[in-house]
Amino acid sequence: MAKNSFRGSKYKTEANHDGDFGCTLKELRSLMELRGTDGSQRIQECYGDVQGLCSRLKSSPIDGLSGHSDDISRRKEEFGKNFIPPKKPKTFLQLVWEALQDVTLIILEVAAIISLGLSFYKPPNAEREYCGRAAGGVEDEGEAEAGWIEGAAILLSVICVVLVTAFNDWSKEKQFRGLQSRIEQEQKFTVLRAGQVIQIPVAEIVVGDIAQVKYGDLLPADGVLIQSNDLKIDESSLTGESDHVKKTVDKDPLLLSGTHVMEGSGKMLVTAVGVNSQTGIIFTLLGRGDDDDDDDEEKKEERERKKREKEEKRREKEEKKKEIERKKKEKKEKKKMEMEPLNSDDETEEEPKKNKIPKKEKSVLQGKLTKLAVQIGKAGLFMSAITVLILVVLFLVDTFWIQGLPWIKDCTPIYIQFFVKFFIIGVTVLVVAVPEGLPLAVTISLAYSVKKMMKDNNLVRHLDACETMGNATAICSDKTGTLTMNRMTVVQVYIGDRHYNKVPEPDLIPGNIMNLLITGISVNCAYTSKIMPAEKEGGLPRQVGNKTECALLGFTTGLRKDYQAIRNEYPEEKIYKVYTFNSVRKSMSTVLKNRDGSYRMFSKGASEILLRKCCQVLTANGEAKVFRPIDRDDMVKKVIEAMASEGLRTICLAYRDFPVSDGEPDWDNEADILTGLTCICVVGIEDPVRPEVPDAIQKCQQAGITVRMVTGDNINTARAIATKCGILHIGDDFLCIEGKEFNRRIRNELGEIEQERLDKIWPKLRVLARSSPTDKHTLVKGIIDSTILEQRQVVAVTGDGTNDGPALKKADVGFAMGIAGTDVAKEASDIILTDDNFSSIVKAVMWGRNVYDSISKFLQFQLTVNVVAVIVAFTGACITQDSPLKAVQMLWVNLIMDTFASLALATEPPTDALLLRKPYGRNKPLISRTMMKNILGHAVYQLTIIFTLLFAGEQIFDIDSGRNTPLHAPPSEHYTIVFNTFVMLQLFNEINARKIHGERNVFEGIFNNMIFCSIVFGSFVIQFLIVQFGGKPFSCVGLSVEQWLWCVFLGFGSLLWGQLISTIPTSRLKFLMTAGHGTQKEEITEDELEEMEDQDEIDHAEMELKRGQVLWCRGLNRIQTQIRVVNAFRDLMSPYDGLETPESRSSIHNFMSHPEFRIEDSEPAIPLIDDTDPEEDEPTIRNTAPSPLPKVLSPNQNNNNASDNKGFHQHKDIAKTILSPTPGSPMHSLETSL
Repeated sequence: MAKNSFRGSKYKTEANHDGDFGCTLKELRSLMELRGTDGSQRIQECYGDVQGLCSRLKSSPIDGLSGHSDDISRRKEEFGKNFIPPKKPKTFLQLVWEALQDVTLIILEVAAIISLGLSFYKPPNAEREYCGRAAGGVEDEGEAEAGWIEGAAILLSVICVVLVTAFNDWSKEKQFRGLQSRIEQEQKFTVLRAGQVIQIPVAEIVVGDIAQVKYGDLLPADGVLIQSNDLKIDESSLTGESDHVKKTVDKDPLLLSGTHVMEGSGKMLVTAVGVNSQTGIIFTLLGRGDDDDDDDEEKKEERERKKREKEEKRREKEEKKKEIERKKKEKKEKKKMEMEPLNSDDETEEEPKKNKIPKKEKSVLQGKLTKLAVQIGKAGLFMSAITVLILVVLFLVDTFWIQGLPWIKDCTPIYIQFFVKFFIIGVTVLVVAVPEGLPLAVTISLAYSVKKMMKDNNLVRHLDACETMGNATAICSDKTGTLTMNRMTVVQVYIGDRHYNKVPEPDLIPGNIMNLLITGISVNCAYTSKIMPAEKEGGLPRQVGNKTECALLGFTTGLRKDYQAIRNEYPEEKIYKVYTFNSVRKSMSTVLKNRDGSYRMFSKGASEILLRKCCQVLTANGEAKVFRPIDRDDMVKKVIEAMASEGLRTICLAYRDFPVSDGEPDWDNEADILTGLTCICVVGIEDPVRPEVPDAIQKCQQAGITVRMVTGDNINTARAIATKCGILHIGDDFLCIEGKEFNRRIRNELGEIEQERLDKIWPKLRVLARSSPTDKHTLVKGIIDSTILEQRQVVAVTGDGTNDGPALKKADVGFAMGIAGTDVAKEASDIILTDDNFSSIVKAVMWGRNVYDSISKFLQFQLTVNVVAVIVAFTGACITQDSPLKAVQMLWVNLIMDTFASLALATEPPTDALLLRKPYGRNKPLISRTMMKNILGHAVYQLTIIFTLLFAGEQIFDIDSGRNTPLHAPPSEHYTIVFNTFVMLQLFNEINARKIHGERNVFEGIFNNMIFCSIVFGSFVIQFLIVQFGGKPFSCVGLSVEQWLWCVFLGFGSLLWGQLISTIPTSRLKFLMTAGHGTQKEEITEDELEEMEDQDEIDHAEMELKRGQVLWCRGLNRIQTQIRVVNAFRDLMSPYDGLETPESRSSIHNFMSHPEFRIEDSEPAIPLIDDTDPEEDEPTIRNTAPSPLPKVLSPNQNNNNASDNKGFHQHKDIAKTILSPTPGSPMHSLETSL
């Protein structure tokens, strides 16, 4: 065959012109650009057939490549690697430069430089006393010359803050990149090497490899089909065509990278990898437009375009309003009665606009935090402005009115120095007031949780999922593999009129039945499923591939037969036709052609479904007897229900002969083919419940989370397993129904789903059996959209199949199975369970709740410091004309309370106690009344201590007063004690902040968090060094041991005060308010809704940021940066996050490493995978007119038959229509933050 393949080749003469291979990279690339029959024609013209192409590429369709390292490396050199290099991360210096862009830091730097410059100025002939009291009174000439130190110290502090910020961003990015490479390493694909079927990392695939493709795969490279069984591909991510494309060797053999296998299986010869594959070419074309200048211009154009659109919309709105008002006036004049209908018309016009699409909300926690940070920022801005104003007014009144001095020209620089000093004080009040550590705390907490969740087998793809999981109220879980061990074994058999409760001895089964049984199992199980020897001696044999099929293959070995011998007799190439398993058929059939021209078909599938198609059954003597409906009902009752009630999955095995006399069957008429079967046997397969699951489900129920089982299994099997797991308890009044019954109850006469009907079912539903993926999606959507409970339900869903994509996407948190899950399911999910285990979901709930608590702890601490620092600086400035806490000291306090505290409190490990309370709910305010009590209570204590020391400290400690000192006076002991006590109060209050629900023991589990202990201890050591050796730059003088002990004692008092506060019941303090509410959906303005029209989600964080952008304040830039970092990470984990439907993700495995590209404008409208195939169930579909798709696909629509209104896109067109990175895109995020 290989010889003949060269015949008729255009390239025959230049067979070996390029290296050792018979075809060039260019040839292969041009081949892969063809579509449909053009591709098969080119292969025939140039290579004879696919075998010819294989021999040119020195590969064997049966054995694959040899796998020698030299051969592999030569292929990588010749045809490229299956990898696209990612964009370089930003250097540390770039991150430093970005941190320096902070508006407030710039203002501080400018003020410090002015202060520095003016401190060297001395009025020439004038004595300092002429310039007023405040300027004079310096005892020592050296002290006056040391005026420059404060300015220099501020500059130094700014450098510190910048370095810490840059380091935080750098370490976060490093962490995220590590996580991302872990995701990449997870991706493996099945290939043939040296005759062995092995799984290799996607990056190791080379041109010439023979890859096995199966249902649910995401193709990692381009290739040509060698052999296929019922293969259907979703190419919408590349072509925009929504129908599934049937692939066959002779009609359409070209498979493209980044497309999804929706049905069937096959083998392909890899012809293009990495940048040379079709998806790779698109990414390369995109990458070329990466010049900054072009970017900027394109960005500007894009902004301009959006502005124009907004303006037009606003004008239209105004015109409409004017029109309506004019009509109202006219009608008023005519008749007052006609007002009402017009009003109602107006409302009905506006109403649907608002509630057009039920959008998924994300970043709810971040939205609340951003809103809170902006509110505090506004308050801080107001306080700092007032502080500066009061200081300036007091100075002017005191100098020019009370002292009655004239304005002397020579004194002007000294006066300016005062004003600069006041300005610096104002800016430092602002620095302390704005909690830019809030988003930092979220980022740290989420990043820390994500890292730790990896150890608990949760691979988080979207950061939001971590936070959302803490609010989960319902979990819809699969059964197989999640609740059970997915280690299946045949334990009961009904064969030859007898029901065996264990696998029978081979001699008890008649010979002809045995032959049919063994042949049927061997050829009618995917050849990728096999039983391998145990890894350890004495261990269980390894099951590779589909676990149900492995159970059947294990059954053949239990009957002492060798399935591999039969597979060798009937290799895959000899199989005539395969009807692969899908969720509609719930069966699989394989057709063999006999030597005499007749056919024999073997089928296996769900027993009650397949038995309906049987008209005969094999008896004890091996003869076939008639199988009537009454016999079937009898078998269902006695055999199938008996097995199912023990929690066994029942599978029926059957066969059918097609004699030559009947002529060639119509293989496409599946309904006729799959009838008149002869039942061979029914087996009961056991899949034991995971030992840890019942305990995990009990924890969920204690935590207020309802667990529902959604399975494709028989209802009796499902009920038995649910009872073993603890989802159902004997005597419970809960529903356990099948998919058909579920649909009957929730649909009206027209077959439409009604929310009211659903609302009657879902609260009591615990088990949904024999369900299709559409039922799962309907249930999830129904629970999320339901309004019968006060709080909106937050639903988590597990899924492993391709068809679970829509349900995983619709859910608030989608969990995909890492082992059994298909690539499509993983792409649609938020978290991947690397061990497929339900108890890992409970860990995710714990971490989610822990994130929420960590943020609340940090908030409680942060706000106490904010309130105290701002009041002290403000009051001190007003009364003593100087802030008791100097600029540099405040910057140090800011560093402790923002960066260090967020690190300390955001890394608290979770405890089991988190699962003993009900979910918070999405609308719960961040600051509860208990926290408000703690914040105000501690603020009162701290203010009392600070003001006592400020106004009476000199008498208590018998030292000189530090109030009303001149401009360059040396630091005083008095103010050093105030500063030191203030810091001690914060350090001890940090321990108090560890508990937010009114617990008494604040030290519980403190040593489990070494980060916390080391930060508190480290802060204390640095404070000691600052006070004792900081001197002039920190405005400190060394304190005696006794003074130190007093400072520590007063700080320790806050722990005792904390006990007193927790004694006061919160319920008594009715006046306390909660704070930190998020924006409810109802509160979003129409304009904002319009802006979000083309998005599938409401991103609360982004929305609050936009609202807060009217105001500049310290940390707004930081807040933006932090949120961008989170967004960038979200996009790093999934570069296609903007494309909402899971199937529209135009991805190739290793493009995980290219967040910089996002196909936005040319986003093809993609269908949702439904459980019905248009070709099978809806023959009329092809003839219907194509309906244009809406901009946003709502997941409950079956869009399989919708034709994309943008039509076909070849990759070049796509590349052209792609926009430059928009501010929300990962490229922008990376450039601006990481």
